Amino acid sequence: MGHEATLQSDLIMNIFHALHTPALWSPWVTLAVAIVTEVLATSSLKASDGLTRLWPSLGAVLGYVVSLYCLSLTQRTMAIGVVYAIWSGVGIVLISLMGWWVFDQVLSPLAVLGMALIVVGVLVLQLWA
Repeated sequence: MGHEATLQSDLIMNIFHALHTPALWSPWVTLAVAIVTEVLATSSLKASDGLTRLWPSLGAVLGYVVSLYCLSLTQRTMAIGVVYAIWSGVGIVLISLMGWWVFDQVLSPLAVLGMALIVVGVLVLQLWA
């Protein structure tokens, strides 16, 4: 195994060790990690060109595993509806912005309006649910 692969393996093990230490993580931090890793995984999936490129494909799989694990930890202490609404809503907005920024995808005014409504919906659910 090369030096780079060893460093990647060590990084992955450190991430999972940190995730297995719940006292260090509030549910909000764990949810934020779930959202960010899901967005990175989805971006890697796009970059993998249909899972034909090794490193982006592995990044996608690893990102989804970490994201779902963090999502499951978050659901231990927060209501499932609130967790899923925040995870999916913020994820939709972030991946749409990532598509615009990284992959030069067009965001129409109606798409921006839709994302704004998603953010408002998540806030309403969080504040008054």
